[in-house]
Amino acid sequence: MNPVPVSAPTGRGGPSPSDRPATGVVGAYTVLAGTLMSTVGLSWDVQWHIEVGPDTFFTLPHLILYSGSAIAGIASLVMVLRATFAQRAGRPADPAAGGSPVRVLGGTFTAPLGYLVAGTGGALFLLYGLLDLWWHSLYGFDAVLDSPPHVALFISISLTMVGSVIVFAAARAQRRGRIGLIVSIPVLMTFTPITTYAFQRVPLPLDPKLAGTVFFAVCFVLMGAITLRHRQVALSIAVVLGAMQLFLWWFSPWASRAYADYVGLPLRDNLMDMAPQLPAGIPMFMLAAALVIEGLLWLGRGRGWSARWLPQLVGAAGGVVVSLSMLVQTSMLRAGAGRGPMGQATTSATTVLIDVLVGLAFGALAGYLAARFAVLLRLNTPAADQEGR
Repeated sequence: MNPVPVSAPTGRGGPSPSDRPATGVVGAYTVLAGTLMSTVGLSWDVQWHIEVGPDTFFTLPHLILYSGSAIAGIASLVMVLRATFAQRAGRPADPAAGGSPVRVLGGTFTAPLGYLVAGTGGALFLLYGLLDLWWHSLYGFDAVLDSPPHVALFISISLTMVGSVIVFAAARAQRRGRIGLIVSIPVLMTFTPITTYAFQRVPLPLDPKLAGTVFFAVCFVLMGAITLRHRQVALSIAVVLGAMQLFLWWFSPWASRAYADYVGLPLRDNLMDMAPQLPAGIPMFMLAAALVIEGLLWLGRGRGWSARWLPQLVGAAGGVVVSLSMLVQTSMLRAGAGRGPMGQATTSATTVLIDVLVGLAFGALAGYLAARFAVLLRLNTPAADQEGR
């Protein structure tokens, strides 16, 4: 894949009005809608496993999950073909419409980077979907999240979501691009920690799910704040994440029980009053971490702190907040389910210390990578910065 020369997005010799990012808004938001569908479908499917039991390949939650990835993949393909036809017609490529264009398959196609990544994720999802169908044909019912086909599917969907983030970051000079980025990042934050289930059975000195939650939450919130360079971006991302959590908290149990009633399947006999699994794993106190991130970024920039270590400092502080808040969140949910003596969940000092160390280490790593991811997103469409001024 080789980069394609691009012209300035505005001015003489630039792309025609039909090639402006406004004409690609449908494609960008269709990809985002597909990723949202995949998130809703997965939350429903996880809850179905808990409340009803094992399932086959052909269920309604699976249909929603697969349809979301298919929609995002088809939309990405359409946008790649659109860019290819425009390039062959001699119209300069606009990097704000999905990212810097690259030549694929020896120049046969010209693909905006964001749609190339999202489309690749959609294609891999189809491949691993066939693998999942084969897996079901061998073993029948499916009752776990960490089977090889499932882990591969989670990674491919996450790749599509990464492509969506790239697409909207490329259009950050426009309001619709900033809004899309603020929405697409929480979708990615909700989904990516699920891949840590692949390590649940590996003997590790720490909880891989907690480490993944801390890392991805801090990394993506900080990446969004650095990419947009606007105040309250981290807070906005946290608010959208909270809204998604509330919706999934209500929808997942309701949809599982309504669908079970519709198909005539009973619920499990040993069900307890437990919180929905996927939304319960989303940080409930992400707003507090976002406040810390916003405050330290504002303080560091105002006092001229070195940009070389400011992201690591902010990430470490945010990681500790996320890690400790997840400890509080888990204790609250366990107490609500009637676990622990006197209805309370006990937490040792060793657990708190380990969680603090996990927050510091993975938060600092998240901050280090977030700054570099933000640089890549901004370099993908540097002209957008000039437009936004």
